Amino acid sequence: MTEVPKIRLTDVRKSFGAKKVLDGITLDVAKAESVVIIGGSGTGKSVLLKCILGILLADSGAIEVDGENVTHLRAAQREAANKKFGMLFQGGALFDSLPVWENVAFGLIQGEHMNRKDAKHRAIETLAKVGLTADVAELSPSELSGGMQKRVGLARAIAGAPEIVFFDEPTTGLDPIMGDVINDLIVSCVRNQGITALSITHDMASAKKIGDRIAMLYQGKLIWIGDAKSVDASDNEYVDQFVHGRAEGPIKMQVRR
Repeated sequence: MTEVPKIRLTDVRKSFGAKKVLDGITLDVAKAESVVIIGGSGTGKSVLLKCILGILLADSGAIEVDGENVTHLRAAQREAANKKFGMLFQGGALFDSLPVWENVAFGLIQGEHMNRKDAKHRAIETLAKVGLTADVAELSPSELSGGMQKRVGLARAIAGAPEIVFFDEPTTGLDPIMGDVINDLIVSCVRNQGITALSITHDMASAKKIGDRIAMLYQGKLIWIGDAKSVDASDNEYVDQFVHGRAEGPIKMQVRR
């Protein structure tokens, strides 16, 4: 018997006016699999994540999580479904007015109504998983480096023991060494906790390290899906141009003169 995918997208479409952003997206993500979606800015990667979470409503098609159709859930049902998800936001999205531990425990306190003592204990335990010591818990986000802020964001994403985590440009703004540290932490967290991961990134080094499979989104369609190890030899001219960062190729950048 074939296992039901953790996430299944079937012919998902989303437009804004005349602009087709998602034009028939079909993709299965298996339990404990890490899939990375690559593509240029404005190609719809973030829109796809928002449709899965119900922040945006798909115009048509079906989105399933563990076999349940979540495409057009009502508010209460959506809240319950989204408890399976964690999210590492591109800019960290930490609350400056809260100490680090409370940022990490925000979902536990506000969403799960955990008491503050237990939530703080969980937060400190989770910070240790991303290589941060207990003394960091009392600092404010403004006292942290960019890399430390990203680690705190990762800790917040996994603190509630989610089944699925979305990683939105996890290495953006980091130097190559810190970016690789974050990649290692993502791989470790996903593998050790059996998390299903769906990531979006421009960073090919990150994509190849954290992904089991890579899918490329271009003009609203997934034009290539394959093993992360084979992306350098995809035999797809669009993927080849993007992966190697070439100005010349079928993807034309709009440049104002």
